Amino acid sequence: MGLTVAGLTVGLLEENCYILGCDVTGQGVVIDPGDNPRAILQQVEKMGLTVEKIINTHAHFDHIMAVDPIRHATGATFHLHRDDLPILRDAPERVSLWLSSHIDPIDDPDEFLEHGQIVTFGEEEVEVRFTPGHAPGHVIFIHHAERMVFGGDTLFQGSIGRFDLPLADGPTLLQSIHSQILTLPDDYAVYPGHGSATTIGDERIHNPFVGAAAAAK
Repeated sequence: MGLTVAGLTVGLLEENCYILGCDVTGQGVVIDPGDNPRAILQQVEKMGLTVEKIINTHAHFDHIMAVDPIRHATGATFHLHRDDLPILRDAPERVSLWLSSHIDPIDDPDEFLEHGQIVTFGEEEVEVRFTPGHAPGHVIFIHHAERMVFGGDTLFQGSIGRFDLPLADGPTLLQSIHSQILTLPDDYAVYPGHGSATTIGDERIHNPFVGAAAAAK
C-alpha cells in the first residue's frame, strides 16, 4: 500500500497529465490537467479516487485547459504559483493564436503554491520547488518516498523546456534545473510534461543542455 500513479497524454500538444492517489485513504491529486477532462475523470474513477486538489506546475494553455471542468466535476481546489497568474489569464489569447480555437477564461486558483510547501493527499505528500524559467511561476512536485519528480516543462529526456515563449528566460531555467532538480539523487525518476520519463542520473550525464555533455563543450 502507498502511492498509485497514472499518466495520460492529452491534447494536441501531447501533454502529460498525472493522477496521484493514496492507497490508504483513496484521496488524490491531479497534476497538469491539460485537456480531455472526460478521459482524466474516467481514469480517476477507475482508480477509485476522490480528487482533493488540482496542482499545476505552470499555466501554459496545454497544461490547464481541463482545470475548470475537473474542478467543477470533483469539487477539488486549484493550486498554482502566484507568478504564473499572467500566463493563466493569457491562456484564451494563446489558444486563439496557436490553435485558432476558443476557450473560456480559466478561473483563478483557490490557493497559491509556495517553494518548500508540502502538498498532502491522504497519507501521501509531495514537496513543491520553485523552478522558474520556462514560465515565471513554474514549480515541480517531488514525491520523496517513491523518488519521483513531476517536473512539468523544466527537464525532459535529452532536452529542457522552451525559453523562447513570453515571460520565459533561458538562464533562469538553467539555474532552476541545476539548483532544484539536479541536486536530487541519481535514482529519482523524472516524469515530464511531454515525452518519456527519465532519471536524474541519465540527464546528469547525457543531457546536452545541462548534463556532463554540456559542461564538456
